Amino acid sequence: MSPAPPGGLHAAVDDDGLHTLGRWTGDRARATPDRVAVDDRGVTLTYRDLHERSTALAGRLRAAGYGPGTRIATITGNSADHVVLFFACAHAGLVLAPLSWRLAPRELADQLALTEPALVVVEQEFSVLADAALERLPLPPGRTDPGVAGVERHVPPPRTPHDDAPAAGRAVRDDDPLLLVFTSGTGGAPKGALLTHANCFWNNLSLSRTVELTSRDVVLSVLPQFHVGGWNIQPLLAWWTGATVVLERTFEPGRVLQLVAGRRVTTMMGVPTNYLMLAEHPGFADADLSSLEHAVVGGAPMPDALLRAWHRRGVALTQGYGLTEAGPNVLCLPDDIARERVGWAGMPYPHVEVALADPATGEHLSGAATGELLVRGPGVFAGYFRDPGATAQVFAGGWLRTGDLVERDDEGCYRVLDRLKDVFITGGENVTPAEVETVLRQHPGVADAAVVGVPDERWGEVGVAFVVPRAGVLTDAEELTAFCRGRLARFKVPKSVEMVPDLPRSSLDKVMRSALWPGGTPPCTGTTAVGPRTGDTTREA
Repeated sequence: MSPAPPGGLHAAVDDDGLHTLGRWTGDRARATPDRVAVDDRGVTLTYRDLHERSTALAGRLRAAGYGPGTRIATITGNSADHVVLFFACAHAGLVLAPLSWRLAPRELADQLALTEPALVVVEQEFSVLADAALERLPLPPGRTDPGVAGVERHVPPPRTPHDDAPAAGRAVRDDDPLLLVFTSGTGGAPKGALLTHANCFWNNLSLSRTVELTSRDVVLSVLPQFHVGGWNIQPLLAWWTGATVVLERTFEPGRVLQLVAGRRVTTMMGVPTNYLMLAEHPGFADADLSSLEHAVVGGAPMPDALLRAWHRRGVALTQGYGLTEAGPNVLCLPDDIARERVGWAGMPYPHVEVALADPATGEHLSGAATGELLVRGPGVFAGYFRDPGATAQVFAGGWLRTGDLVERDDEGCYRVLDRLKDVFITGGENVTPAEVETVLRQHPGVADAAVVGVPDERWGEVGVAFVVPRAGVLTDAEELTAFCRGRLARFKVPKSVEMVPDLPRSSLDKVMRSALWPGGTPPCTGTTAVGPRTGDTTREA
């Protein structure tokens, strides 16, 4: 689809671009031009504004020489300006590469070097970080600010490309890449996952069949937009259906509770830590949550007690599972069975196919079973950017290997047990760290816990627990070991318990077990227990 003329509400139709996301702003601008699309800290953007600004910017980008496939990197917080740039890229056939402002300059420079953007759009708040990263590059790209005072006013010419961008004059196609999102790196060095227009279209169509949104909904978006969840879990679906998205730059529980009441938020998405912080806030018990019809949980299993705390407040919860490489939506636990299936990730979304495979042999398993979760469907990503080797490794017979050990019951419901690489073998028995961590967290003196396998001369490997003590509750390693002995098989009980002030976490608040062991990587990976792990995927939702 060719970009619409600046300020126009109509765009040309191309047979190869039936599922391109650039269509969405024009559709909404015609149907609901004055409805609020984005509420950015009280400053609103209507659907007419969103369409006019994004198509105008798309035209300027094309006129400046940015053709389909050209990458534009961003270092910015959640903002309406960022949303405008996303849809401008969708109109023009460009690739948006939102980079994390939580990275160190070296890490950011590595991602910029791989991405090779023609332009970097940097919010002033992150200017010092961007300077430190860009100065490490031998040939830095052009740079500008977001918004009407920056890239929307003047588009710098692209750095002379030595990339693989197709001809600048052709229309946007469904299989053109739209998002280049870096995995959060819990399984190793981050990789750039390419999501096409079709990937995003089908992910949002799948989501709409389970987490229904209408033009009357108000979505609170707190996940950072450098994560796939900041786009493909609710926000993009909201802009497709004409709902309002309230954007937050950071997560502050007191403010979130105020926004739910003040903006009459009907739905939101967060990771379990978000919901825990809200539930522990002094104002939670009396907060006005009457407008919050349902909430989506992803990133990790929701603890039973926390689920019940939200259920008591009358909020329905849709638990889910996904990963960047799947776009991310894979499994969901609908509201009506959430109370019956506490701790389960659910069943596949529509248009998503899943299977279980024996991790050692790759043989598909039928019926109730435990194995590696495989995914396929139109939402699965196009591959890792400029890494055909890693892309080939993560696929097996057309299926995406998630690297997650998952249990399936007789009814076809799935429960995520652990990462395959984190499972370790002790005395011939497999141990999933997540099971041991769940038991440790049940102790009143434990605020958080992580378990890793380490070499042992007698048993091959044994578990070591890293525990964050809960303030005001005294406990020690001996007491915690005894606590585990009463609840776990003997071979699962950690051989030692280390008290630590906190646990290393990724930018989506997932514990990075690999960073717990001196040197950054535990000597054991558990691969001999469950077979080789071919993928380096990262769970996102």
